[in-house]
Amino acid sequence: MGLLDVILGRSKPVRPDLDQLFALPSAAISLQAGAGFTPTGIGAVCFARVEGGAFAELRKEVRELLDADTDRGGIPVEFSQDAYDYTWLLARHPADDTASLVNDLHAVNTLLQDAGFGPHLLCSLIGFREAAGQRVLALVYLYKRGTFYPFAPLPDGTQRRDNALELEIRALLKTDLRIEADLTRWFPVWGAPGLDAGA
Repeated sequence: MGLLDVILGRSKPVRPDLDQLFALPSAAISLQAGAGFTPTGIGAVCFARVEGGAFAELRKEVRELLDADTDRGGIPVEFSQDAYDYTWLLARHPADDTASLVNDLHAVNTLLQDAGFGPHLLCSLIGFREAAGQRVLALVYLYKRGTFYPFAPLPDGTQRRDNALELEIRALLKTDLRIEADLTRWFPVWGAPGLDAGA
């Protein structure tokens, strides 16, 4: 960062650190022990929609990479588009195999990044469900920030969040994950695939 950047108040962007994703399995243990939320086995990667032959080829590579697990009982990867025109890639694993789910999310992010689509990557998430109720929660990884935040939609079907739960989870996981300090960056991920009570 140069002197002009300091004078103008510009900061150097944080480099993505995909290895932060590998902290999720231990965070899942803390989340279950401290708040009663268990993994759903569902994870997703979100990126801005990209068109063209290069992306079609990359999508084929992602599908081949993750669908290889179907021979061992895995579920094929699913692609979807949300109401905001973002592309979601959904991966599933047994609920007790968070490590394999995280490996898949890391592999997809790395493949997209190495193919030059890093600027289009927005976030990754894994889902959790309260053992005794209908509440769901996602731990969201912000690709461009290298940080996490909890997202807890209220179970009533409205687009409202359980802010108290999100702050509780932030305090619970502050030693497990690099939590995003700027609360204005805790963006809602309404419509994220797999993030509903019946998932």
